[in-house]
Amino acid sequence: MNVQFRDLPDQTAIATAKTAIADCDIHPARATKAELYPFLAKRWHDHLETYGKHPYQGMMEGPPYPKAQPNASRRDAYPPEGGPQGSSLSFMQKQHLDPNNVVLGVLNPLNTGQGIRNQDLAAALCSAINDWQIEKWTSKDSRLKASIVVANEDGRAAAAEIRKRAGDENFVQVLLLSRNVEPLGQRRYWPIYEAAEEVGLPVGVHAFGFGGNPITASGWPSFYIEEMVGHAQCQQTVLASLVLEGVFERHPKLKMIMIEAGFGWAPSLCWRLDKVWQRLRSEVPHVKRPPSEYIREHIYWTTQPMEDPERRQDLFDLIEWIGWDKLLFATDYPHWDFDEPSRVLPPGVSDANREAFYLANARKVYGIT
Repeated sequence: MNVQFRDLPDQTAIATAKTAIADCDIHPARATKAELYPFLAKRWHDHLETYGKHPYQGMMEGPPYPKAQPNASRRDAYPPEGGPQGSSLSFMQKQHLDPNNVVLGVLNPLNTGQGIRNQDLAAALCSAINDWQIEKWTSKDSRLKASIVVANEDGRAAAAEIRKRAGDENFVQVLLLSRNVEPLGQRRYWPIYEAAEEVGLPVGVHAFGFGGNPITASGWPSFYIEEMVGHAQCQQTVLASLVLEGVFERHPKLKMIMIEAGFGWAPSLCWRLDKVWQRLRSEVPHVKRPPSEYIREHIYWTTQPMEDPERRQDLFDLIEWIGWDKLLFATDYPHWDFDEPSRVLPPGVSDANREAFYLANARKVYGIT
């Protein structure tokens, strides 16, 4: 389950020869459990030490499907000074940002306050994570930008955190996860979209999350591979819910980014939604246009994991349907299924599409000139 990497004689020497890229899915980690404590009130230190987090799942700690490597890490991504992968800025710079010529890196923290039953603790942890991102990452490397992590099950608290960070150039998006207590179009989440549209930030929906429900519609699967494939199912549920609950009709300026669940399934989902909507549109009169129009207008997609069909033309046809202007390159650093930038696109891509794919689209959606 680990990617093998070739040794390069001098990665920094070839950085200027590479295409400048935006990496729209980088996962920073905390070096120690207590690293977040300076950003939390003392009461939460005691609470965490005594009671823990109590997430929306049956297991008190860890993921529901154990990985062969802790936190799905690359074996070569552990910093030499110790700590988890993704916990050292200097090592991230040396291993990824510099040699891959990353000029924009978007941080998507996992293992935060999202998916925790205690809503006051969730809000406190999310706010602390946001302060921590500035202190440890974005203030020390101008290439890095943060995501506003919000207490996803408390719409009002989440909206308050978004407005608190409004205008702060350290942040470029709001971050949600795909597995929640209810599908993301439900009304409990509407304050999040209202605030995001108000402050002009896109909402990223990353795979994973804890909502207390299985990843499938019929129960818990047996294997980790089923969870990995199942992320696409969760994202389909997210998109159907957002469209059919009228989120994009209510918020015509809202942009959303589907992160780390692929995009090859997008056309077939849209075709199915359009066909059923034609027959049942009287049930959802607030959905005034075919669902595919909302999705193609409002949704962007990160590329990792990139689909890899046998026929190259199938990939090109898929991207033409989605639009070259709607894809945001991502590596998923420092996880085991990291996409190496130079090996993602097959031959035959025009210079204009390649530049949009690697950088221009990200700058546009995140409002970075």
